Amino acid sequence: MTNTGKLMTMREAVGRFVDDGATLAIEGFTAFICFAAAHEIIRQHKRDLVLCRLTPDLIYDQMIAAGVASKLVFSYLGNPGVGSLHCIRRAVEQSVPRPLAIEEYSHFGMVGRYMAGAADLPFFPLRSYLGSDMPAANERIQFVDSPYGDGPIAVVPPLKPDVTFVHAQRADAHGNTHLWGLLGTQKEVAFASKKVIVVVEEIVDEEVIRRDPNRTLIPGLIVDAVVHEAYGAHPSYVQGYYDRDNDFYLKWDEWSRDQATTEAWLAEWVYGVADRAAYLAKLGGDTLDRLAPGRLEADPVNYGRYG
Repeated sequence: MTNTGKLMTMREAVGRFVDDGATLAIEGFTAFICFAAAHEIIRQHKRDLVLCRLTPDLIYDQMIAAGVASKLVFSYLGNPGVGSLHCIRRAVEQSVPRPLAIEEYSHFGMVGRYMAGAADLPFFPLRSYLGSDMPAANERIQFVDSPYGDGPIAVVPPLKPDVTFVHAQRADAHGNTHLWGLLGTQKEVAFASKKVIVVVEEIVDEEVIRRDPNRTLIPGLIVDAVVHEAYGAHPSYVQGYYDRDNDFYLKWDEWSRDQATTEAWLAEWVYGVADRAAYLAKLGGDTLDRLAPGRLEADPVNYGRYG
C-alpha cells in the first residue's frame, strides 16, 4: 500500500483543516455520523463554527454544548426517537453557553443546497415549499418564475462547506472510499465541500477498492485526508461493523438536560480522553461486544475480466 501523504491522525486532520469560523459539515443519516471528529474539534477548542447538517442529532448537541459553534444550518432537529436536543435549545433560547443563530430548511432543501454546491449551480429549485411556512422563517428561501411557464418555484442557494468529515467503511491510502448501507448525503456533501476528510473503519489496499468499483462512492481525487478511526461513529452505526448504541441515545436525553451535567459528561468523555482509542478503552469491550452487527453477506457479483 502506497502512502500518498493523505493518511493522518484525527488530531492532525482537525488541526490542519478546521479553522475557527469555518463552515463545517459532519453528515450521515442515522449512520456514519463521525463523533470522533466532533470530539477532536471540541478538544482543540475550535470556535465560531457554522455547523451544517440535515439532522443535527446528538453530535451537534455535544458540539454546541461545548461552545464551538455560532450558527446552525439544518433541517430536522431532535434526538431521534427520544425527544428534544436540550443543549441546542439552551443555546437558542437562553444563549447558554453562547448565542446560536439558526438557519432552517426541510430535508430536501438541505439536499438541494448540497447538490447545487456540488454542481456549482447558482441555486436549486424545489416545489415542496409552495404553501409552506418555511419561507417566512428563512429569508434565503426565495421564489422565481419558472422559465417554462408553470408558475413560481422556490429556490435555495448552494452550500459549499469549507470542510466536511465523511465516515465510511473503508478507503485506500488515496482516499478512494467504499460506502454501503444508508448513504444519506455523504456523496453530495463531499463533492460540494472545499476540503474533504474521509474517516474509515479500515484502510485497505487499492486492489480491494478496484475489485468493487460501484461501491466507490467518493473518489480519492476529491479527498484531502484519510483518517483510520475504528468505531469513530459511535454511538451511531456503521453498516456491517457495529450497530447503533440505542442506550446511549436514551441516556443522552438525561445527561443533556442541564448544562452542568452536560459539561461533566464532556469533561469525562471528551476532554478527559486523549483520543478515540482512549474513548474506546473507557467505553469497554462489553459495550463493543453488545454492538456487534452479526453477519448478513451480500451475494458476490462478476464484473468480468475487463471490469
